[in-house]
Amino acid sequence: MIEYRYTKDFDENQIEELFKSVKWFSGNFPKKLKQALHNSSRVVSAWDGEKLVGLIRGLDDGIWQATIDCLLVNPQYQGKGIASALLKGLLADYKEFLYIDIVPDEKKNVEFYLKHGFEIMLEGTPLQMKGTSWE
Repeated sequence: MIEYRYTKDFDENQIEELFKSVKWFSGNFPKKLKQALHNSSRVVSAWDGEKLVGLIRGLDDGIWQATIDCLLVNPQYQGKGIASALLKGLLADYKEFLYIDIVPDEKKNVEFYLKHGFEIMLEGTPLQMKGTSWE
């Protein structure tokens, strides 16, 4: 059973294992990743017991604009709806924001974000969601 947590407290081994599982170069720097996650505006994580299996990180100004910086799920846990649950959890926190931007790390991930309400923007940011509560 996957549990979702709003936490910024990870140990370096958990972070390293998750980031390296998806072959992200940043996994080689778990100390910096730990600090970056701690300094992030919001972090939602997915856990299988005490094993960190996914996370999403948001950076924001508190009211107007937010950026989703990373979304990753250990390949052994992909295809189970974890990425969608993480994204929905973070988007719920950002429901009052005017803009939510994301720059997908790979082209193959664009379709995932389109499925969740993001649009490709012509004026710069590749994918953006406009808040409905402001309209």
